[in-house]
Amino acid sequence: MVEYQRTLKSAVKLLGIGLHTGEKVTIELCPAPENHGYKFQRTDIEGEPIIEADADLVVSTERGTTLEKNGVKVYTTEHVLAALYGMQVDNALIKISGPEIPIMDGSSRPFVDAIELVGYEEQKAERDYLELDEVIPWEDVDKGIEFLAVPDSVYRLTVMVDYNSPVLGTQHATIYKIDEFKDQISSCKTFVFLRELEFLAKNGLIKGGDIDNAIILVERDDVTQEELDHLAEILGKDKLQVEYKGIGTLNNYEMKFQNEPARHKLLDIVGDLALVGKPIKAHILAARPGHSGNTRFAKVLKEQIKKQKNGPRKFDLTKEPLYTINDIEKMLPHRYPFLLVDKVMEITEDTIVGVKNITMNEPQFTGHFPGNPIFPGVLQIEAMAQCGGIFALSKVDEPHLYSTYFMKIDNVKFKQKVVPGDTVVFELKLISPIRRGLVNMAGKGYINGKLAVEAEMLAQVIKDKVENDQ
Repeated sequence: MVEYQRTLKSAVKLLGIGLHTGEKVTIELCPAPENHGYKFQRTDIEGEPIIEADADLVVSTERGTTLEKNGVKVYTTEHVLAALYGMQVDNALIKISGPEIPIMDGSSRPFVDAIELVGYEEQKAERDYLELDEVIPWEDVDKGIEFLAVPDSVYRLTVMVDYNSPVLGTQHATIYKIDEFKDQISSCKTFVFLRELEFLAKNGLIKGGDIDNAIILVERDDVTQEELDHLAEILGKDKLQVEYKGIGTLNNYEMKFQNEPARHKLLDIVGDLALVGKPIKAHILAARPGHSGNTRFAKVLKEQIKKQKNGPRKFDLTKEPLYTINDIEKMLPHRYPFLLVDKVMEITEDTIVGVKNITMNEPQFTGHFPGNPIFPGVLQIEAMAQCGGIFALSKVDEPHLYSTYFMKIDNVKFKQKVVPGDTVVFELKLISPIRRGLVNMAGKGYINGKLAVEAEMLAQVIKDKVENDQ
């Protein structure tokens, strides 16, 4: 099924405080054009500079993910990016009036609610997914961080956290598809251990920290009143506002889910992997993740995008074909020696993959470059066109009553010789939806995964035969 990009229907503003800077900041989520992705804009700085949401721009992962470009930083990007990605908004400009994204309630839910308030606008460009054709492992042995990306047809995540803590223990969280983000993940708050607060405060962090925007985990049952009073001072709270009832959570916070901390780690992964720059179809498994591991793995996935772009295209020709040559003869009027598609491996809503085996006993080789047999370029285009015809006819009832007439061929390029013994795999994709019988497709032919020929084609499917009842 073709999936199209989408953006916000209109802009929406939120006001909050930065978790670490403690500064008030206005954030505005704005619509953006196709293929824009996510970008931040610092409206408080002259020239209002743009910082792309890109893993290569990560400069710090200390209690949050910080991006920097040309000396301009934006802090704590993960929660708003998780909301945009989790709600499947492909393109957005995020304007902020300060250096840090507001912490809000410590989750992504306020951003999710704002996104739903204004709604979505579908765009014309298709979503371009990162789809894996191999398993990608990554680990940091010293820190015990492990990631694994496994090919899948959806974006699925599984997370395990283990802090060797009596209050947390080992926790797991999972979502089976990104549609579950809103209800299962977005409301889960960030968390911090009570023992960490003193260190964070002394190092100039959590200036905007509050009991209401983080889960504070207590691992001891001997916390003194003096410690609680000092904690209240750190958080800017009245002493009576800080309650302690032993091991568990400060102020007896009741978790939304038993594994809310693990779910928040999953939320962070969604936000940090948004820095890959493409929506993902894969099962991501993570053990003991954090912003450092998340963003480093995002760079690994970015390298996979480059590898796929520059490496050979892979097709599984060992599986059972969708159409054999006998099936194809029932759809196309061509016969030997002009039937140039041997089998069709798959057809989706917008794509077809067909195969042509080049053999020496084909009649064109008796006169085309004798002694140096080369499969003619015009026949390569004809074979590609026949694949397009099969695609078009597969979308109608009684295809044998229709003909496909090609109206235009553009941007033809031949990349390498095609000779006997080669197997050419043609992949054609719709450029625009089929309307009034007009089919516009971009096609490529591969030999051993390397591009051999490409072209764009426009054809019309016409019902010009009558069923013979005799």
